[in-house]
Amino acid sequence: MIVDDEESILKALSGALEDEGYICLLARSGKEALDLFQKERPEVVLLDIWMPDMDGFEVLKRIKDMDSECSVIMISGHATVATAVKAMKMGAADFLEKPLSIESVLMTLRREESGRLSKEVKRGEPLRLTWKESSSGAQVPQKTIKKSAVLYGTGLHSGQKTGLILLPQPPLTGILFYDLAEDVVIPATVDHVASTDFGTSLGKEGVYIRTIEHLLATLHAYGITNLLIKVDREVPVMDGSAIEFCRLIEEVGLEEQEEAVDILKVPKRYEVRNGGRVLIVEPSEELEIEFVLPHPPFNGDSMKFVLKNPEDFKREIAPARTFAFLKDVEKLSKMGLAGGGHLHNVLLLDEEGPVNTALRFSNEPVRHKILDLLGDLYLLNRPLKAKIKATMTGHKENIAFLKRLKEDLGL
Repeated sequence: MIVDDEESILKALSGALEDEGYICLLARSGKEALDLFQKERPEVVLLDIWMPDMDGFEVLKRIKDMDSECSVIMISGHATVATAVKAMKMGAADFLEKPLSIESVLMTLRREESGRLSKEVKRGEPLRLTWKESSSGAQVPQKTIKKSAVLYGTGLHSGQKTGLILLPQPPLTGILFYDLAEDVVIPATVDHVASTDFGTSLGKEGVYIRTIEHLLATLHAYGITNLLIKVDREVPVMDGSAIEFCRLIEEVGLEEQEEAVDILKVPKRYEVRNGGRVLIVEPSEELEIEFVLPHPPFNGDSMKFVLKNPEDFKREIAPARTFAFLKDVEKLSKMGLAGGGHLHNVLLLDEEGPVNTALRFSNEPVRHKILDLLGDLYLLNRPLKAKIKATMTGHKENIAFLKRLKEDLGL
């Protein structure tokens, strides 16, 4: 069912969907939509937010009261991230920005169809997925989240209010970022890295998504391989760490899928040097990272971390906050960056140590560097087995290594 008070949208959207084999019901007001829904019980509703007689939020609430399983996709031509987050918290399955592209609508409808099929499978024999072996090596099940999730916050560099909408995806989708304002989908792959300055940014068709690394590190730790992430240009910084992302994933839960994904194993030794920054990667049967920060105020701080399970990540790495030096704050400001950095979400350091807060760990900065590295490594969209020793490295060196590995493995 399509609900919109603009006749042109009803005609264009229904015509395109009928060409794809869908049966469409049309409603031009909230009241008409509720009457039609009660009689016909459609499986999916495309619902405009701003209508004169009854807004889409009220219609959404009443539809979910009648049928909590119905997929309601909200649409709007002048909404904010806050509007999208509100809709998702009220039970909407997704949010689409006008002008609508038929590709985005079809992608959303197909995802909802896949979700219903998955529920049907679950009513039968449960899927029991375990580690597998194939000709290419070890595999693990692909994963997504059980239901949609939302999170609201501020962008570290833009300083603007932003948010996340996480949507389950079928197998073989991968991790995708979707810019709410521009209707552009950007795969979270190393090929789409647009910048490594003060964070990892993805780009496509002139659209950029900033500071993706903390969220990707969380998806890496929890083994999520298929996900659509709707965001307005920048992933929210939250408290500067990844702990809120962990809580969000655990709140909605994980779903193992039938298809498996290959585990990548580093085939040989790699070395990336950039002045005093050195990244050495060697073959291993697990993902082991040793990070060293030799200069003041760190004075040789180091840590070894083996990614074995989400619990270790959540306890040892996720709480570590992003950090910056006081001497760099003015420079970042002049560059138009760090506009969302505040005392509560950035660990500020001088040559003696932290100046604005107590450390969560005695070596919190080095743990945060491991967090960033785990996020960058997931731009391969699959688990990686390697022994990594990093000294003072950052996003630039991480991406340089990934590009060399990708080329060698023919990915």
